[in-house]
Amino acid sequence: MADAPRVVIVDDQALVRTGFRMILAADGIDVVAEAADGDAAVAAVRRTRPDVVLMDIRMPGTDGLEATRRILADETAPPRIVVLTTYDLDQYVYAALAAGASGFLLKDVTPEHLTAAVRLVRSGDALLAPAITRRLVERFAAPGTGAGSRPAPHRELATLTPRELEVLEALARGHTNAELAARFRLSEATVKTHVARILQKLRLRDRAQAVIAAYETGLVTPGSDGSGTAGLGGAG
Repeated sequence: MADAPRVVIVDDQALVRTGFRMILAADGIDVVAEAADGDAAVAAVRRTRPDVVLMDIRMPGTDGLEATRRILADETAPPRIVVLTTYDLDQYVYAALAAGASGFLLKDVTPEHLTAAVRLVRSGDALLAPAITRRLVERFAAPGTGAGSRPAPHRELATLTPRELEVLEALARGHTNAELAARFRLSEATVKTHVARILQKLRLRDRAQAVIAAYETGLVTPGSDGSGTAGLGGAG
């Protein structure tokens, strides 16, 4: 898509919002609104209909998790939501991903990574830093830990073919499309087709939710062996 992504920045710290706005604007990305709390975020999204929302979680009043749920409950083409967090990952970030957020960014993200992330999720992909995502999911999808106040949903894996199950398992371990293609001796186009079918059959928005589903169903268990490459997830 040739036109610039339209973004809403949500954070209770004005300095964070200003810094992100300057970085995005310098790369030709249009910041259409800012918000300092969840209620203002929902109103801004409804007013401006952005492509991407950069959403802080911990804010006074209505937090980013509730705002994410409300925004994604809108059936009229909701935007992609990227959670803003620190290295102190918590169950709220996990719950936001499970609720449909398309990924997360650390607040000390580099300018290049920030702009690339916005364009990536705007294109329909999920934003996954595999090593960090795996640590987050393993911590909060482990039996007995819970995922905030949200119960684990039932996922019907029986609809997947044996190959699709293999792809989902490897995807959940943090492998990119290129790594999946090499592992299964497939073209990247075929890998993308498998990923698309997995998302369709399990009624998932993107790869972030696929990772959550793989852990919550027990297809991949916390602490199980597997290696991934840190960075942005491949297109799905």
